[in-house]
Amino acid sequence: MSDAPKVIDLRSGHGTKQARSWRREIVELAALFLAVGLAHLLATLLGHADPGPVVLVGLGAALIAGAAIHKRMVHRPLRKKSASLPVDGGAGAPMALWRIRMRVVERPGRLATVAGAFGRLGCNILALHIAPTGSSAITPAGCDALDEFVIEAPPGLTIGVLAGALTEAGGHDVVIVPAQVKDLTDPGVQALVLAQRVSADPDRLPEAMAELLRVSQVEWRRPGDTVDEGAELNTTMVISVNPDRALLIRRPELPFTPTEAARAAALTAAARQARYTGTG
Repeated sequence: MSDAPKVIDLRSGHGTKQARSWRREIVELAALFLAVGLAHLLATLLGHADPGPVVLVGLGAALIAGAAIHKRMVHRPLRKKSASLPVDGGAGAPMALWRIRMRVVERPGRLATVAGAFGRLGCNILALHIAPTGSSAITPAGCDALDEFVIEAPPGLTIGVLAGALTEAGGHDVVIVPAQVKDLTDPGVQALVLAQRVSADPDRLPEAMAELLRVSQVEWRRPGDTVDEGAELNTTMVISVNPDRALLIRRPELPFTPTEAARAAALTAAARQARYTGTG
């Protein structure tokens, strides 16, 4: 047999069983003292004089009282503690979903610093995607990576406080927009599903493109049609479908990344390969 010490796992109930067994033994011992004391007391009342019964009865009563007090002291703090524990964000206070994008210098420990900033604010990271920055036109100042997070945050946390904490943690050009549950879908898996959809039905390309890029509307454009030249950099994308048609996609709240542009081109190629023809 092994001489290794046994570990009692309180969560499995073994510790609780031992505590109950210990209290049961105390009560049984106290009952024994009481029985012996009462028997002796009865004998004393019949004509014997001896302080033993009083001692035995008193000891038994003290043990019973001590066991009862110990039980109350053990269980009362546990009930208070369990009542104060939060339940998944608190009842009636749902967490807010945010989609966050920022440029960061990829250095050892940088991601841990950003994660620590989220943790101090009570935020939970649900998804993380790291995209290459591309040219300096896409990422001025030539930082190494573009990090995108989907997080759940306490409802009282403001965008200003969150952006300030991420900037202090090393983020640049922090953009925060509301997120949806569908933003948690893996982009690679989603792109494959949408490619299969447009291959089976090329007319669904605008719908699939809107879902891929998280935009509300995708418009058809003809060659030579003007676009909004005053739009911010990388918030408008034009994708050629065939010589007569192109798709115009706008997302002013969150600029497109080179990775997103590549996925959009691949989705269009899948529709084109299925002999897609636009009807305007």
